[in-house]
Amino acid sequence: MKFVRRVSLFFVISIFLLGAGGYMALKAEQFFYPNKYQEKEIEKSMYDSDSMKNSNSGQWTSGKETQEEMIIETAVEKIPVVTADTMYLIEEVNLADGTIQEKQEDVPVKYIGLDRESLIKELESYDKNPPLTELEMGFETIELTAFSKDRVVVCKYYKAAEEKGYYLMVEDHFIVVYEEDKRRLHMNTDILLSDLSDQLKAEIIQGKFIENDEELYNFLESYSS
Repeated sequence: MKFVRRVSLFFVISIFLLGAGGYMALKAEQFFYPNKYQEKEIEKSMYDSDSMKNSNSGQWTSGKETQEEMIIETAVEKIPVVTADTMYLIEEVNLADGTIQEKQEDVPVKYIGLDRESLIKELESYDKNPPLTELEMGFETIELTAFSKDRVVVCKYYKAAEEKGYYLMVEDHFIVVYEEDKRRLHMNTDILLSDLSDQLKAEIIQGKFIENDEELYNFLESYSS
């Protein structure tokens, strides 16, 4: 009977020492390698969270893949680009009087998806080869003044051509047209001074001023043969 008690006590003590040793070893490992268990907890948490998100669709994505996707999405969001929903504003500046006219237009399709640097390059190309309609309006240059994914502002500068006058004068009995400075010949005509009225003759001999192209055109059309 005493032998049985001794054997039982021996086993109890052995089991206790074994358990204590294992516990101490676990604590020592946690002390020296703390990140090992933190990483496991993080991976488990990400796995559980991701599994719940994809449970409705029947898809499964690992925590590592989700983390990589989050990093990629964050990196992409840091670079704003023009979208179809971006407010596109154009400011037209009249260099002659300093007035500014602002208007909102739809974003040009070729600008959608461009970041700031790419859009600047497109505007530089536009500046070098503007449409004929822009040139007729006195287009000078274009620049980007504001850029974000929500709002883009493009400034266009115009300098309307000033209307210039002319002078009708006489050379060798024919009417000639000089620039406003009276030194540069603008054109010769086949209109004889003798074919004009006395009053008009007197005005042209002294140098008759024509205010603009329209008035010059009307004179030539009226008296040319």
